[in-house]
Formats: sequence, structure tokens, C-alpha cells
Amino acid sequence: MNIGQAKEYIKQSVKLYLKKNAFGEYEIPVVRQRPIFLLGAPGIGKTAIMEQIAQELGIALVSYSMTHHTRQSALGLPYIEEKTYDGQTVKVSEYTMSEIIASVYDTMEESGVKQGILFLDEINCVSETLAPSMLQFLQYKVFGKHKVPEGWVIVTAGNPPQYNKSVREFDIVTMDRLKLLEVEADYETFKAYAQTRKIHQAIVSFLEINKADFYRIEMTPNGRSYVTSRGWEDLSVMLRLYEAEGLKVDETLIAQYLHHDRIVKEFSAYYDLYQKYKRSYPVMKILNGEATEEMIARASEAGFEERLSILGMLSDKLFSEVESVMTTSVYLKDLMPYLQAVKQKSGESVADMLALIEVQENQLMTQMEQLMRAGALSDEDRVRNMAMAAFLKDITHDVKAGGFADGKGAFATIKERFDSQVDKMKTEAMQVKAHMHALFAFVEKAFEDGNEMLLFVTSLTVSDACSQFISSFGSEDYEKHNQKLMLTERQHDIVDQIKSLNLS
Repeated sequence: MNIGQAKEYIKQSVKLYLKKNAFGEYEIPVVRQRPIFLLGAPGIGKTAIMEQIAQELGIALVSYSMTHHTRQSALGLPYIEEKTYDGQTVKVSEYTMSEIIASVYDTMEESGVKQGILFLDEINCVSETLAPSMLQFLQYKVFGKHKVPEGWVIVTAGNPPQYNKSVREFDIVTMDRLKLLEVEADYETFKAYAQTRKIHQAIVSFLEINKADFYRIEMTPNGRSYVTSRGWEDLSVMLRLYEAEGLKVDETLIAQYLHHDRIVKEFSAYYDLYQKYKRSYPVMKILNGEATEEMIARASEAGFEERLSILGMLSDKLFSEVESVMTTSVYLKDLMPYLQAVKQKSGESVADMLALIEVQENQLMTQMEQLMRAGALSDEDRVRNMAMAAFLKDITHDVKAGGFADGKGAFATIKERFDSQVDKMKTEAMQVKAHMHALFAFVEKAFEDGNEMLLFVTSLTVSDACSQFISSFGSEDYEKHNQKLMLTERQHDIVDQIKSLNLS
């Protein structure tokens, strides 16, 4: 299976493991909650999906790489304890709590989140001294004498032996206590992930043309060559920073992330070409509806690679604008219950209103810090919560500076600030809608009925932010072309069905 399918399977398994019956007992007893073993090549996103699952389920995540653990750090250190049996005092060996188990308890204490995932990476690379203890852990969730707390699901991961010399293959007794998921690299899954993670458009466009190069591990006369999805994502971050600082991107930089001579050279050449496309097709000029006849003619005569790059550049900018509007829209919607509570206080004193706003801000920041400690806060939620906290801080300043005699006057100022932000968001949404219309018009003129329109409409459809934007603010262009393409697809289906009947 691919990493996307594995994510959904693990997510459902975690939910089922945490499900309780009417008596508060787990539907699946702990002893029957087989740890999940995610087996796949390095760099395909095993760790990333665990973070996503924790965030989506609102539970904690504690991650550990097992390669550095000794028997002592995993099981705890021995110490001498005196105990009395039948009136006789004896000295016995006890063990301190495992570093791993202690981390789980620390996370619960710091975050207040009592359920979570204990993710043990490179589980099949444990040291020889620790290996015998793994069977007990995998079946009973016990390290030494200390159990993983209730409400915590064990997920493990590892690489096949051909990728890691330290791998110790599990015997049948161990494997029989695991739920094995074998994961393979899959471009389409990476492509969907790339959109949500805002992977640099030059990378996305290059890989769309060279799909087989998104993940490669090969043996060459000069040693092992490899390119992983992790490498592309890390390179994306660095490309954006280099561009922001006006630094030159060259093969030396690219080779630090992509360890494959041919792919390094080809992507380096493509990146230079991509920068040329950006100069030839000014993105904002086109999105503002100011594309010249020369630009349209040049795009119309361009080859497939150039067309794909043009569409990618324009879509990347449009999608970024859409996400900004939708983030603001969601943040304003989430803010409303806070302001409704403040409104209820408007009949009281200004001091009471300010006290409530301060409580709201503190609660919001505390909740955010707890989720961050638990590893259960997504980047999107963090940005939204920070914006809400900033708004509450700003209205506190406005109310204090206003010198209001009563709460009603203070709330009127608060409402004015909120309404102003709503109006600004709507104005930006209309601007983005105009950009979307201009992009549709450019694609129509430059590419007519080519596959570019299908790619553009499809990308709008699969993007959550774009789908939400179109649902909220509408797009006649999208509705027209989506319906047209759906009808065309239906016609093809009918033709295929007729052909299958062997009718002349």
C-alpha cells in the first residue's frame, strides 16, 4: 500500500483501539491491541503521517528512535530495594522507570492530553541486549516493570534490511504479535501531500514531468544513489529561503538534498528554466487580467513542459491567495463565540469585560501550548489560534484606550474592529475571485481545449481550500468548465461501454 492508505488504516486502528464499551472497558483488550508495524523504505513519510494522525484525532504523540537505546535507557536502571517476606527482610533488584515510558507520562502531565500514540521508529534496529525484551513490550506494552499508560496505542516503524545494515529481522514469534503494513513509495500520494505542504512549485512541476524521479534508490559504480520524498520537501524549504534572500541556487545546494547525480543535474537545469518562465510570464500581470497577446501566443506555442510550468506558477500563486482568505475566514468564524460571550458582558462594567477577554486569551494560549507539547497542534490550527489571540489582545488595547463609561460603548468598538476585518476579508476574496477568473481566461485563450484546463479544474477540485472558497464565494468559470469536463468524461464512458458490447 502507499503511505496515504497506511495513514488511513493506522488512523482507523487507533480509533478502534481507543474505543470503550458502556462499562468503560476497551472494546479490544490491551493484550489484543497488536502494535502496528509500518515497514517501508526510508524517507517516504512514515514519521510525517504519525504527526498528521495525532493532530487529526486530537491526541498526543511521543516519538522515539530505537537505534540509540540501550537496555538500560529503555528498561530503566537497576537499584536495590529492601522488602519483607514472611517477616524476613531481603534485598531485591528493582528498576527505575524507562526513559520512554517516563516521556509518555511527562507529555500527559505537561499537555493534559491523556490519550496518544507512542511511535517507536527503527524498531527493527534495536541493540542486541534489548532485543529479547521487545517481545514482552510488543505484547504487553511493558518496558521492565513499567507499563505504557492506558489510552496509548503503540505504532512502530522500520526499514527493510536492504536499506539499513543495522536491521535485525524479527522472528515469527515477534511478527505474530504485530499488525504489519508494508508501504511503498507512491508519486500520486506525494503529489497530494505536496499541495498541502506547499512544496515549491518548481519541484512539483519537475516531478509531474519526471514522476519516476520523486523516489529512487540505486546502486551505482560510485556507491548508492538515492532521492527521497523527504529530500524533496527539505529542498523545497531551502529553495524558498534562498529566493527570499536573493541567493543563487546551484547544483552544490541541490546535491545536499538529492543524492543522485543525474537528477541533481536535471533538476538544476529545470530550476534555471523555471526562473526564466517566471520572467517571461509575470504571474501577477496575468492574474490581474493584463496578459498581453504576446504572452498568450508564446504560451500557446509552448511545449508540454513549458505549459505545465506556466500553469503551475499561476496556480501556485492563486492557491496561496485562496488559502490566505480561507484561513482568515475560519479564524473569524471561530472568533465569534468568544465575542458573543463578551457581548453578554456588555451590560456590566468595562472592567468585567476586560477581565473576561483576559481569561479568554489566557485559555486560548494555554490550550495551544498544551496541544503543542502533546504534538497534536497542526500548523493551520497554530496560525488560526495565534490570530485569535492577537485579536483579543488588540481589542483589550482598544477598550483600555477608549475610556468608555460603560460596556455597551466598549463592545461597539470591538464589533467595529471585527466588522472591519470581515469587510477586509470579503474584499480580498473578491480580488482572489477576480484572479481566478483571469486565470481561467488565460488558460482558455492560451491552451483552448487542451489538457491544461482539465489539470487546472482538477487541481481546484482536489484542493480543500479551493473547494471551500468556491463553495463560499462562487466561481462561474469553475462551474462551467467542471460541468463541461464531467459531461465529456461521461461521453467517453458511454463510448467505452458501447465498444465493450462489440456493436458495429
